[in-house]
Amino acid sequence: MNIAGSLQLGLIYSLLALGVFITFRVMNIPDLTADGSFTLGLAVSAVFCISGHPFAGLAAGTLCGAAAGIVTAFLQTKAGIHPILAGILTMTGLYSVNLAVMGGSPNLSLIGVSTVFSVFQAAFPGLERNIARLCLTFFLAASSAAALIWFFKTGLGLRVRAAGNNEKMVRASSINADAIRLAALAIANAFIGLAGAALAQYQGYADINSGAGIVIVGLASVILGEILPRGRTTAFVIICAALGSVIYRLLIAIVLYLNFFPAYMLRLVSALIVALALASPKARAFLRDRRARKKAPLC
Repeated sequence: MNIAGSLQLGLIYSLLALGVFITFRVMNIPDLTADGSFTLGLAVSAVFCISGHPFAGLAAGTLCGAAAGIVTAFLQTKAGIHPILAGILTMTGLYSVNLAVMGGSPNLSLIGVSTVFSVFQAAFPGLERNIARLCLTFFLAASSAAALIWFFKTGLGLRVRAAGNNEKMVRASSINADAIRLAALAIANAFIGLAGAALAQYQGYADINSGAGIVIVGLASVILGEILPRGRTTAFVIICAALGSVIYRLLIAIVLYLNFFPAYMLRLVSALIVALALASPKARAFLRDRRARKKAPLC
């Protein structure tokens, strides 16, 4: 069982979990842009690497992901399109955009191409390959989580949290709720684009179908993070969301190692985990009402 590889992938996907956390948990918006913005970051990063600019590829993938979030926010706020449909429209359009970015090819190989991982390994030749990769992915995940924690302490971050709790109250306070939503979706998809950009350079290729169902992976990571002991601070919740991705990848590695089911069933299992977690409040309320009826005195 490749524990080191699972940790590295978990840290990369923690960037995805941070983006999904912003939309689904902070803003309470069912944003499906992730499938497209993740692949967009992946494609842009691969193209930049082939051009010899791996670090610029990470930055460009992040910015392109943010641009995808802005498009979705514009469709929601200015065009009045339902959030789910707006995300689907952006995701669908991005499929063609991603193909165009990749030159019409469904996949790009980065074999023999310089990436941030190979550059980091060359800078520290004394480090073993897996250790070097683990250090770099940890740095990406830790710095991203720290940046998000700092953001939520700023004025804009506080307004984003307020809009997620009660958008009507925010509008009543003469705050531009549409601009807040635009900023939240842009930042969320920036993290998702960065995850795709890092993954392309980590695995050494970019595939047009890499983002299919990726939002379920992000949701599963966030939900697993919520199982951890809860704290009252925003920083603790953000760290748990990132750790949830690592737990998710380790669980997958264990399940595959024990051969519980074939690899092609992973997305189905992820979907079941998310469905059960989202349905749990309703189930708990049903059981609570049932116990209350049993304890109620008979008239």
